[in-house]
Amino acid sequence: MKEYNVAIAGVTGAVGSVFLSILEERKFPVKNLTVLASARSAGKRIKFNNEEFEVKELKNDSFKNTDIALFSAGASRSLEFAKYAVGSGAVVVDNSSAFRMDPDVPLVVPEVNPDDILKHKGIIANPNCSTIIMVVALKPLYDLSKIKRIIVSTYQAVSGAGAKGIIELKDQTGKVISGRENEIKCAVFPVRIAFNVIPHIDVFLDNGYTKEEMKMVYETRKILGNEDIRISATTVRVPVFTSHSESVAIETENKITVEECRKALEKARGVTLMDDFKNLIYPTPLDSSNKDNVFVGRIRDDISSENGICFWCVGDQLRKGAALNAIQIAEVMIERDLI
Repeated sequence: MKEYNVAIAGVTGAVGSVFLSILEERKFPVKNLTVLASARSAGKRIKFNNEEFEVKELKNDSFKNTDIALFSAGASRSLEFAKYAVGSGAVVVDNSSAFRMDPDVPLVVPEVNPDDILKHKGIIANPNCSTIIMVVALKPLYDLSKIKRIIVSTYQAVSGAGAKGIIELKDQTGKVISGRENEIKCAVFPVRIAFNVIPHIDVFLDNGYTKEEMKMVYETRKILGNEDIRISATTVRVPVFTSHSESVAIETENKITVEECRKALEKARGVTLMDDFKNLIYPTPLDSSNKDNVFVGRIRDDISSENGICFWCVGDQLRKGAALNAIQIAEVMIERDLI
């Protein structure tokens, strides 16, 4: 089997470490690995396939002889360094928001729009984690009938804000339990997250929606190739460590039944169906944590809409919502001999 030189930019972050574990799990054909991060992290040692690698500072010349560059170092660093990776001959799969809405950059979820990879000019964008989880569940239903409208509310884990989000939840929880609420400080989230729910992720825009919510709107349209879908999102942070949950209501052009939805989702790639309300079977964040699939349940007719279906889905946002999706994009390129 042909092997490839792989670089990971942002290897010491929450997604970077998951990149490493998934490359190992899936036996990705890595010939040489280059691990990159900020100057602050340079010199650290990380393990991959029982070997130790020294973290190097991310620089303009970091990508010599690189075939695939996996970026998760933030939008500003992607904008600064991705062009140098492409100039060195690498294909960049970028996990940040830097290129998602660039018309010249494909925005790809392999279970949904793998053929868009063929349009790449050196960079392929990974969608927002919440968008990925939703569209994996939507695609089998979209294939039954085009979707006219989507209303989605997300319940997003603190690790979506990085390792610092997990630390803040742990710290605040301990202080609440021990009666030291007066010592709580909010550095990551705008208000206390412990034993709380925050209807605010990213900055607010002039239309009253947040940037995170509008990402779901624009990205879903681009991935499904349909600018006419009406979408409204409310994104919420909840005190859960891992895995995002989403409540989704859709309106389709033609009526599709609950049973048709179940059958389509049951055989869909990347989906695990957990849908038996009579026996209290439905997915929760714990079911999807450290798992690759998107879990779907609570499928039912929307009693407020003639052609409406409601469902609940959960997915590990660090895996399918980030690192796994990027690696699957690379795998599609290898399968199609595009590298």
